[in-house]
Amino acid sequence: MTVSMRKYGGADDLRAMQELAQRVWSTSGPHHVGDLAWGRFMFPAAQVDWPIALWESGGRVVAWAWAQLPDDLRLQVDPEHPGLLEEVLDWFDGLAGSRTREINPLDAQGDVRKALLRRGYEALDDEAPFFAYHEHELDDLQKPVVPQGFTVRAVRGSEDLDRRVAVHRAAWNPSRVTPESYSSIMAAWPYRTDLDWVVEAPDGRFAANCLVWYDDVNRVGLIEPVGTDPEFRRLGLARAVCLAALHALAEAGGERAVVCPRGDAAYPIPQVLYRSIGFRPYGRSRTYRKA
Repeated sequence: MTVSMRKYGGADDLRAMQELAQRVWSTSGPHHVGDLAWGRFMFPAAQVDWPIALWESGGRVVAWAWAQLPDDLRLQVDPEHPGLLEEVLDWFDGLAGSRTREINPLDAQGDVRKALLRRGYEALDDEAPFFAYHEHELDDLQKPVVPQGFTVRAVRGSEDLDRRVAVHRAAWNPSRVTPESYSSIMAAWPYRTDLDWVVEAPDGRFAANCLVWYDDVNRVGLIEPVGTDPEFRRLGLARAVCLAALHALAEAGGERAVVCPRGDAAYPIPQVLYRSIGFRPYGRSRTYRKA
């Protein structure tokens, strides 16, 4: 069957990319429908210019490539079309030109790793920054506990928008997330307000947050992102808001949750948090660089 390549054209194409991610999802791959939505809309549209290419066959996307120039590539190839991997890498090399570039496959993506080595990429050492992939079955969840006066609840929609953005920006300072970009996130599939959780402080401010994206075909939710306002840290709020969101995910039909925090020594705290909740590691990313 003929395969054709074209440029990204908007929200319908993002949905087609998500459909591929959903169709081939497994713990051997890096992409979930939620991380594509978050990655595409977390910044205002005017601040991003990320070339995206799609390869189609029989009316559906069978591969995509997302270049976050100057140096990073995200990609996905349908296992039924393995030959497209080389086309994707050719496309990225053409964009990057003489610039240094990086790709971050998982350990389990042996085909991608071998292809990168053939093309002159070098594997960085084990201590380089990487992401640690964790999973948690949802049949035995702890109960969330918050200090007296605090409330853990789901976001109620646009009425909470400003406070929801404020807690994210405080937790991830500096952050380019704005009310405009978060409105786009809330409008994107598969965002659900019942899976967007916050801890509300006694003074009405949001002190912590946890957003879960649910893939209802594979029954797996992705936590992306979690944050606590520095003023409210060391109160157990991140733990509580994550557990509350996981309970909501289970009530929605989810059977498993995944999360992908930094795993290198420079960022020890997120892994400690997630493992205390019940998450267990199942994979990690590797960085391949071509100068």
